[in-house]
Amino acid sequence: MWWHDLLWGFFNGLTAWVILIAHVFGKWDRFPFYDPARGGNWYDFGFLVGAGSPLLGTLNGKRRSSE
Repeated sequence: MWWHDLLWGFFNGLTAWVILIAHVFGKWDRFPFYDPARGGNWYDFGFLVGAGSPLLGTLNGKRRSSE
């Protein structure tokens, strides 16, 4: 189902930052950064939204002007 791929992509995108940092230090080699078996349009979209959401949250906080 398409929404399974979307949710898995979103979850993997959210956890991608933690796994990326772990991979840099040589840990968690058995956990992939991106799951190519699930690769598809909905998974890719969910992954991009999930991976970009922490960045979008920090950018939104910086835009506020102090009055």
